[in-house]
Amino acid sequence: MIDSGKAVFLSYASQDAEAALQLCAALRNAGVEVWFDQNELRGGDTWDALIRRQIKGCYLFVPMISANTQSREEGYFRREWKLAVDRTHDMAGHRAFLLPVVIDGTSDSEALVPEKFREVQWTRLPAGANTDAFVEHVRRLLSPEATIRAAASARPAVLPVSPTVAASALSTRRAARLFAPWIIGGLLILAAGYFVVDKFLSSRHAVPVREAVSDKSVAVLPFADMSEKKDQEYFSDGLAEELIEELASTPGLKVIARTSSFSFKGKSDDIATIASKLRVANVLEGSVRRSGDQLRVSTQLIRADSGQPIWSETFEREFKDVFKIQDEIAAAVVSALKVQLSGDAAAPRGHGTTNPQAYNAFLLGKQLFSKNTVDAWRQAIEAYREAIRLDPRYAEAYAGLAMSQYFLSDGTGDAALGKSAEQVAQRAIDIDPRLAIGYSVRGLLRATLHFDWAGALADDRKAVALEPSNSRVLSRAAEKLTSVGRLDEAVAMYRTAIEHDPLDDTPWDNLGIDLMAAGNTAAAYDAFRHALAIASVPSTNNGLASLQLLDGKAREALATFKTVDNNVFRDAGVAMAEHSLGDAKASQQALDQLIASDAADAAYQIAQVYAWRGEKDKAFEWLERAYRQLDGGLASTKVDPLLASLRTDPRFTALLRRLNFPT
Repeated sequence: MIDSGKAVFLSYASQDAEAALQLCAALRNAGVEVWFDQNELRGGDTWDALIRRQIKGCYLFVPMISANTQSREEGYFRREWKLAVDRTHDMAGHRAFLLPVVIDGTSDSEALVPEKFREVQWTRLPAGANTDAFVEHVRRLLSPEATIRAAASARPAVLPVSPTVAASALSTRRAARLFAPWIIGGLLILAAGYFVVDKFLSSRHAVPVREAVSDKSVAVLPFADMSEKKDQEYFSDGLAEELIEELASTPGLKVIARTSSFSFKGKSDDIATIASKLRVANVLEGSVRRSGDQLRVSTQLIRADSGQPIWSETFEREFKDVFKIQDEIAAAVVSALKVQLSGDAAAPRGHGTTNPQAYNAFLLGKQLFSKNTVDAWRQAIEAYREAIRLDPRYAEAYAGLAMSQYFLSDGTGDAALGKSAEQVAQRAIDIDPRLAIGYSVRGLLRATLHFDWAGALADDRKAVALEPSNSRVLSRAAEKLTSVGRLDEAVAMYRTAIEHDPLDDTPWDNLGIDLMAAGNTAAAYDAFRHALAIASVPSTNNGLASLQLLDGKAREALATFKTVDNNVFRDAGVAMAEHSLGDAKASQQALDQLIASDAADAAYQIAQVYAWRGEKDKAFEWLERAYRQLDGGLASTKVDPLLASLRTDPRFTALLRRLNFPT
């Protein structure tokens, strides 16, 4: 451990680990001792007490301020900041101790920092900036010859303060999911090499450094609807999403997936902030104005570090030329980045149809499906059916219809609709055997409707081979791998999915569930909090509450369960937490409510309650009912820690065999 008497303490958000490591290296190369916790923490140390001692004993405290610290209202770095500010109260007013460093365009005036930070001068070291002046400034402050006055007045010769850049939340809160609660995924917390969870518990700083932002990277923002009636949002969003998928087929180009790119919709984040959060070098934005058969699409590709457009163009065409416009935009983006790219041509993806009206209906279906409500799924089904009516060989529309039918089936208990979804998914594959989403959907249906894990895994392998950068395809494949216990393979899949869709909370939520099942409590807390920082949703709140319950924190679990706005998760959780707290009456009341209102589609959750309460016969009775009802929750049976009391019972082994889980 470093003797921190003349050391510099670097405080940073985990997303800024790369920048912190670079600054640490520059200081150490100049002979400066640096407390950089990623390297200094050792097994057996009590990290919290150790960090407190280092802040109390270090000579200079360097808080690294960025869009990442702006977006985190909570985080361990804020505790570090408070400890440093508290220490200044015992110092002479002219003592140089706080040296704030801004590593992007975050505004001084609007930065979410302690007021004490504003009393000292800030240094700006954006990506790629020369650190020599800052390092020399630090050396002077640490020098025995440096006077207090010189230390207080010295100003490093670095970049000036930029205009105000207001940071905002990572994403809008998405609607409560009505997905089957079985969706779980795997990712080992210390293997998240590209994106790391926020520093919080003992694994807080033991994270790998992210690789540098590649010039071969782009994010496509949702296009603005400039139509007179503002009724073309589904079309403008759909056009941007289709461009994402088309660009993703370009060899050597990293393209951020829809969920992350669209999380900035309606936000005030500037290009530099967006690019920083998504870790891309380029951003494509645009607008759409549609009036009858006339279409005007304006686009520009912006280099994030300079804010300057690399390419811009406006297309004024008839609506029938929409496919040509899309292709021209994609080709122009690739051409504009040709210096950075390897020169490979974009692989033609195709549009699935030559009928613009069918395409219009298809885009409407995609937007409706993404709303994740029963009514929206019903409307999506009608939109997809209209697309198929207009083009009976529109394979992507069949795949979208199959997904909508399945989700509506799961949300309403309509088994016949689920069977229809199977036939529709097969039709998509028959029409276009190269369509990855067709196999991905069929794999989902094979797993949930028939527990056909072998068939589902085969479909996922095919889908991933066809579109290895499609985050949704990768995530669905990872879910099944985790269900059957192949966690190492699921880890690799999730790492790739997160790389392409960093602001999607679902993989982080699934990660928390998987780590909880593995008994890695501290890392599971980190994952759930990371997911909740992106979007607070019932499944994540439920996962966190379940973890608290398993961790022996029944009272905290009860409070968290009560915040869940999905009544199935809420009632089941309350019943389990009240049992752990010894209130049998309250536990039974919650369970009775769950059975009375949701027995038709929550048999698995009811079984969980009985298992948690040690009532094994009742638990197996409801698991049998879940099996008859094709309850999606059964996919988590093999790894569910809430069923731990049943694992030694021969009936549990028999159930796993009936569910076709590999032994």
